[in-house]
Amino acid sequence: MQTLLPYLIVVAGLAVVLTAFAWLARHIRRRGTAGGGLGGALAAYEEAFRATSHVAYQEIRQQARRKAPTGSPRPKP
Repeated sequence: MQTLLPYLIVVAGLAVVLTAFAWLARHIRRRGTAGGGLGGALAAYEEAFRATSHVAYQEIRQQARRKAPTGSPRPKP
């Protein structure tokens, strides 16, 4: 059992670090506090490893950029 203990510690440490990064990425995306570099890095990660969520994220960004429809310039009779 003592020979496996160092490996278990390394695996547990890696799991903690990856969980912390996942939480940080989710927190940054929710609050919109990512700077240009970090936002680009997260977008590149999403595009590479999660293609469907990246497409959905890009669609949401496009919807936010669209302007509200304007009314007709002519009054209705």
